[in-house]
Amino acid sequence: MEIENANKKILKKGTFGVICGFLLFFGIWSCSSDSVKEEVISIAPDPEEEPIPDSIVIKTSPIPASSQRNGDAIVGKEYLFSGNYMSSGIPYAAYILAKGENTTNELNRTGDNAVLPYDYTAITADNGVRVVAPNCLSCHSSKINNEYVIGLGSHDSDFTINRAIEVQTLNFAIPLYYGENSPEWDAYDQFRKSITAIGPKTITKSRGVNTANKIAEVLVSHRDKNTLEWREEPYVVLPEKLIPTDVPAWWLLKKKNAIFYNAMGRLDFCKSFIGASMLTLVDVTKAEEIDDKMTDVLAYIETLEAPEYPYSVNSSLANEGKTLFNNTCATCHGTYGEDVSYPNLLVALESVETDPELSNYYSVTTETSNYFFDWFNTGWFGSDTAPLSLNPEGGYIAPPLDGIWATAPYLHNASVPTLADLLDSTNRPEFWSRTFDDSDYNVEKVGWNYTAETTQKGKNTYNTNHLGYGNQGHRFADAFTEEERRAVLEYLKTL
Repeated sequence: MEIENANKKILKKGTFGVICGFLLFFGIWSCSSDSVKEEVISIAPDPEEEPIPDSIVIKTSPIPASSQRNGDAIVGKEYLFSGNYMSSGIPYAAYILAKGENTTNELNRTGDNAVLPYDYTAITADNGVRVVAPNCLSCHSSKINNEYVIGLGSHDSDFTINRAIEVQTLNFAIPLYYGENSPEWDAYDQFRKSITAIGPKTITKSRGVNTANKIAEVLVSHRDKNTLEWREEPYVVLPEKLIPTDVPAWWLLKKKNAIFYNAMGRLDFCKSFIGASMLTLVDVTKAEEIDDKMTDVLAYIETLEAPEYPYSVNSSLANEGKTLFNNTCATCHGTYGEDVSYPNLLVALESVETDPELSNYYSVTTETSNYFFDWFNTGWFGSDTAPLSLNPEGGYIAPPLDGIWATAPYLHNASVPTLADLLDSTNRPEFWSRTFDDSDYNVEKVGWNYTAETTQKGKNTYNTNHLGYGNQGHRFADAFTEEERRAVLEYLKTL
């Protein structure tokens, strides 16, 4: 073990009974469009259902490409798995004492990291203390059907608890056993500050959704836009509103001109990646060091491919579905196979009709949003030759669909459990629960097995009535017959 001397003090077993499990992802976004295009999709009304329009006008705006910096994928993989892009965390010996050694080693790491779970990394703080901190794979990798997949968004994260309460155990134990002014406390301190600030503001209504946007807001509210130094009192009072999101698959990024669902995340992708490190970095000097490494991380992410569907596919039915898909869905979602294309289109809210809260939160100007736009546009993140800027617009990007079979639940807020339900908006459950067992997969409906509930029974129930949790919209496949929907569903398994 490569444990620093300062971290080798003997600790009593059981001292750290609760080590906080923190899932981290940071999103910084921007969007612009050149022109608006309209397509018309005919919708045949079902006489037994609520009347719907004869057609939906699809208003889209193209998202122009931005040049990206180049790097070394092999170097980027190693940095992503084991690099020092976090700066503060739990003292290594304390973490191992409380949690024990993890022998799965999905990432095939060596040294201290060989006995840590994939979502944590051992790093050396600036003062030389070896600590453990959450890494990017906390939210950007997961398991499906017992297979660990790099780049698959974490579909089972649990933000229904206040992590600021969890960290209180550490706040008591670390100074007690290392000393109040010890190097270990200093190496832990910024992690403590960030979790304490984030915890009460990132509590979700249900398990399985992500709080990336709110984490970003909290961290930004405490940091100077130029020096990135932390201030105990936030610069701006944040609204209580918390809009949940799903985590998009990393293997899609190579096709996209904008990173996230509302088509924000433009210009320099590498600058955006640094945001995750704002949980623990000290100042802009560390950010500049990380920025140089993120070109390699982007190069690695661009090597990732979608996992293949592991079950049998009805080829004849899939071919029928491909024709239907190319004649309807491909306009926004692109084509696949030998004739690959992806148009990078932002679809207007009135066209896609999905839950508008995430889009509105950033496109409607408020005092708080003005603060964040200025923070990114005129501070360090918006400077230099590779800037990140914010120009939010309303709507949602129509994402590429590579590996869509593995990315349940669906829509930008993870509100629809299966593709079959996505293709039939009249059949989506208002309340639904799942086991969160990654092998509890429904081959027929393509997504998670779930139980339709009549009310929210606990954190494992998704309640579509909460703000930002709605499952409405994306009615484009309602025009298909049941047989046509089955054919399209079979084709989607092959992407």
